[in-house]
Amino acid sequence: MENSTNPNNVKPQRLIEENEDEDIDEQEDEEEEEEEDDLPQSPLARLREQKFKLETLSRRLSSELVPIRVHDVIIRGNTKTKDWVIEAELKGIEDVSTMQELIRASEIALARLQNLGVFESSKLSLEPGPVELPNTANTSSWTAEGTLKYKNLLGYGDLWDASLAYGANQATEVSLGLYAPRLKGTSNPVVARLSMLSQDWQEFSSYKEQLLGMSLGLISTKHHDLAYTLGWRTLTDPLQMASRSVRRQLGHGLLSSLKYTFKIDRRNSPIRPTKGHAFVATTHLGGLTPDHRSLRFLRQEFDLRFAVPFGFYNTALNLGVSAGAIFPWGQGFMNRPSPLPERFYLGGDFSPVCTLGGPMTLWGFRTRGLGPAEPRRKSRDVFNDESDDPSRWDFVGGDLAVTAFADLSFDLPITWLRQHGIHGHVFAGAGNTAKLTQNEYRQFSPRRFLESFRTSVGCGFVIPTRLFRLEANYYYILRQTEHDRGKTGFRFSFSAPS
Repeated sequence: MENSTNPNNVKPQRLIEENEDEDIDEQEDEEEEEEEDDLPQSPLARLREQKFKLETLSRRLSSELVPIRVHDVIIRGNTKTKDWVIEAELKGIEDVSTMQELIRASEIALARLQNLGVFESSKLSLEPGPVELPNTANTSSWTAEGTLKYKNLLGYGDLWDASLAYGANQATEVSLGLYAPRLKGTSNPVVARLSMLSQDWQEFSSYKEQLLGMSLGLISTKHHDLAYTLGWRTLTDPLQMASRSVRRQLGHGLLSSLKYTFKIDRRNSPIRPTKGHAFVATTHLGGLTPDHRSLRFLRQEFDLRFAVPFGFYNTALNLGVSAGAIFPWGQGFMNRPSPLPERFYLGGDFSPVCTLGGPMTLWGFRTRGLGPAEPRRKSRDVFNDESDDPSRWDFVGGDLAVTAFADLSFDLPITWLRQHGIHGHVFAGAGNTAKLTQNEYRQFSPRRFLESFRTSVGCGFVIPTRLFRLEANYYYILRQTEHDRGKTGFRFSFSAPS
């Protein structure tokens, strides 16, 4: 009996041994997993993990509203600017309730900080909030002060600048300006500038202009801008060859004016718009002082733009129409001329695609290269004056101006050019200007005005940069009058967005 084996007694023994073996194996596996956790992750493993988390977050953001609450706004790296200046630009971040709202509010705040112009760099980062407060985030702002000695002098985000500029047409400007984005208790920035401008228009209109004055910004918001200008303007004719209309306006004049601008620009780029629209309306009222030398005028401008995408090769059609008119005001205003420098002059090597603001430019025509013109006075010294040519005329500008253009832009079939934004375009433009004051309106005919439109077409390529637009174009003039300065041919030009 003792030597007999009982299966019932053996089987439990085997089960116990097998269970013990399984427990040992599980314990060894757990120890191996712990050892693996202690080992540092490879860069590839970390990249895969971050990619998985990012894809998960992206899917969640696109499919549902992710609740979140901003716990605190932390400003770092600021040593001089008043904290409330930066906090005013970050307003709205603490009121968000979802991750989507937080992202949008952060983008707006970052743009506002960059627009202050007093920081070399501005960054916004979203950090987890305290562990004890779920669904929260901290927003941090890193700012580095500019090294220019005129920046942030008073600690209000103020920007002081003293500049000396020299440009085309021997234009020289010396100016001192102040820009303060926000003063405590105010919502509008303070903009003020003292300037002295000297510009030579003798090549086109036989006069030189000097303006000494100041301007003060009264209202400046996203869509509205109101500024006051007070200055002393002097027009001279050093060569004494000016036409009759120019000679009548030589001398001194007091400029006291208000300029209001309403602007909406929803294009995706001011350099190469491929979608969106823009609209600008400007009203300029001069003559706000009782002095008899005050220049009294009312100038109104409109500019409308559309960019229509085609969906292939980044092709887009830009369309634009601009119009403007100027009139003197006061007793007998229709018999008086409008101020010469405030009139409309068309032409110049600028692209109408990015010069938003009114009728200014027309492809293929030189600066002040079309419109009403008068013969210059002959020089007394005809032997020593090579410029004494009966065909030389003064362009005296117009009281009414209209321009229109169409520009079709497209990517070029070369990868390197596409990567650098270099693209081609074909275009067409038309425009005209006419006099209305001094009873000229009696002879004005809308039909003749349309029939005398100057037109041009062309093609070329564009090199866009962050600051300006460089074009290499071939222009072909379809219609111009006898004294216009339009020329068919190849030219380079550049323009900055206005």
